[in-house]
This record gives sequence, C-alpha cells and structure tokens, in this order.
Amino acid sequence: MIENFILWTVDEDVQFEGLHNIILTHKNYTTSNVIIPENNFVEVYMIDPVIFTIGNFSLRWYGVIVMIGVIVGSLLVEREIKHRGENGDRIWDALIWVLPVGILGARLWYVLNATLGGNRYYIENPIQIINIPQGGLHIYGGLLFGAITLLVFLKRNELDHWLFLDVAGPALLIGQAIGRIANFINQELYGPPTDLPWGIKIEASHRLLEYQNLNLFPVETTRFHPTFAYEMIWNFAVAGFLIWASRRYEKELKPGTLFAGWLILAGVGRIWIEFFRPDQPKIEALGISYTTVAAALMGIIGLVLLMARYKAIDLAFAKDWDDEYRISRQVKPQGEPIEVDKKSSRVKKATTVKAKTKVVKKAPARKTTSTTTKKAASKTPKKPTTRTKKSS
Repeated sequence: MIENFILWTVDEDVQFEGLHNIILTHKNYTTSNVIIPENNFVEVYMIDPVIFTIGNFSLRWYGVIVMIGVIVGSLLVEREIKHRGENGDRIWDALIWVLPVGILGARLWYVLNATLGGNRYYIENPIQIINIPQGGLHIYGGLLFGAITLLVFLKRNELDHWLFLDVAGPALLIGQAIGRIANFINQELYGPPTDLPWGIKIEASHRLLEYQNLNLFPVETTRFHPTFAYEMIWNFAVAGFLIWASRRYEKELKPGTLFAGWLILAGVGRIWIEFFRPDQPKIEALGISYTTVAAALMGIIGLVLLMARYKAIDLAFAKDWDDEYRISRQVKPQGEPIEVDKKSSRVKKATTVKAKTKVVKKAPARKTTSTTTKKAASKTPKKPTTRTKKSS
C-alpha cells in the first residue's frame, strides 16, 4: 500500500501530514539540492503502515508483523519442549500471562528511557503513558517483565525453569528478528547517513532532528544505515547457532547453557548495534546509551551463569542446580513409559518390564501299593503354571 506524503514547503511553516500525524516546523530552507514542483511541495512515496481502517479502528502492519513473530517463536518453543519430553501445551498457557505483561513492561521501559534522555513529554502528559497505540515499545522492558511473569508461572505450576528458559532464548531471537521488518515499514530504528550500497532512504517526516536539514541531507540522495536489518541478521544467526548447538551437543550441555548463551550473544549484538543508533538517549557522563548499559549487564549475567553452571566459579546459589531437566510428564510424546523420581523429579531411563514366569510344581501323587500306579505317576509330566507380573 502506498501513501502520498506532503513533505515541506518553501519559506513557510510546514506540517508533515501522514500516518503518524507528526507536526514539525521548519523555516527558510533553500532549495538548491531539492527539486520543487510548481505547487512548492516535494512528493515522495512510502509503504503505508496502516493496512485498513474501519471507523476509529486501524490495523497496522507493525502489530500484525509483531504478532507473527510471537506466534512463530511460540511454535518453536512448543516444538523444542516436546522434543525434550515436556508437555508443549504449557507454553500457550504461559503466553496468556507473559504477553500482556511483556507489552506493559516494554511500554514502561520506553517511557523511562525517553524520560532519562531528557524528554519531558510523558512527565507533562502522563495520560499518554498508557497510550500504547501511539507507539513506543522497548524490547528490554518486554524481556524483563515477560521473564519475571514466566518464572512465576513456572514456579506455580512446578515446571523446570531451566528447560523453558533454554528453549525460549532462540525463539525470542527469531521472533524479534521477524518484528524488525515492522521497523522497516515504519522507517524507524535506523542509523546515521552512509555511502554503503545497502543504505536505505528515510523520508524527511521520519528523520531525527539532526538529519532534517534537506540542504545537507537531500531526500533523494541521502541513505542511512539499516540498523534494524543488522539486528535482524544477527538474531537469525545467533538463533541458528544456539539451535544447532542444542542438537549437536544435546547430551553434553547442562540445563541453563542455552539461556546463558542467549544472554551473552544477544547482549554483545545489541552493544554493537547501539553504536549505529543516534536516536537512543545517552548517559552524558559516559557518552553511551542506557540500552548499551542494559545490554552489557545482560551479557555479564549470562557469562556468570555459564561459569557457575560449569563450575568455573563457585557460587552458593548454584550448588543445588540440577544436571538434568525436570520433566513433569509421565509419558513421552512417543508413548514410551518413563519413570520419575518423586523426590528429585528427575527422569530415569525408561525400562521395559518383562513378564516374569514363576513355575509352580505340582504336588506329588498319593502313594499306592499298585506298581502300575507308581510307574504311571512317575511318567506323568509336571505341568508348570505361570503367573505374570503386570508392568507398572
């Protein structure tokens, strides 16, 4: 879908009208590098983020693509959980709680991040904090609040947290990578100008303030780093690596390894991406963004967990960690019976209980004075009877 955008007029206050209702004011722009039609308007075209509108309801590509990412990630979690012998339906039960709380957390983190960066919009307009359809979500808030909700759900249902965290890491990366396509449609989360061949065009109505001078950054010739694409590629690559490792070294990896690997690699990737994100609020004293600090903490936590998991460091809280997943199901998906230790809930190796046959000797015949009877009795075969012990 295409929408015609009015970008700006010459020597007049300009209202950028379009899908986001963004109003910007510019004055006294010269037009040496921009072709202006006779009506003094520059016209450009872009993908319409709105799929359709019915009354006051608008369905946007952003929401649709994000939900596709959530569904694909959840299906992957379900498959991996079943592969390890757990009930895959549990992920859908958890999603009912994790998804709304995660969205709330993503919104709150976004508002906090913007406020720390000096934006007073939400302080002056607090009612807009709950205006999620307006836009503004941060993945880290969604991860934090969603993870806390998931752990509470697992605790209440006596499910192994390591199992779900391990399979959730790659799924989150894939879901997030799919969601980055929505950032392309919205023309957001881009980097600084670049001459690289894969640079993308960003229309003036979606540019940061430092790139709105059309003399210095003409619409037709200026290209920007597609940082959302960089993160998408990184996430797909890391997810593929973690899934491969979980298959290749399934017997060697301890519970929590994949989760720790996700924390480390996702954190490293985000730190790298942040150097191409001029839109992120920064800590003035350090010259880095708040998200960079959060990503660094994420990687450090993952490294500590990994070292504790393999006894590289001695931590008191890691001494009771199990070396195997705790499975709540009594029967594997293939129907193979398994035995569960009730004390530790660890899965024991499935064994087939063979029917044992017990031979019961027949009581000897009564003695008689007849020789013929004795001989007949001696020749009578002993018929065993069997009693089969049922499998438990």
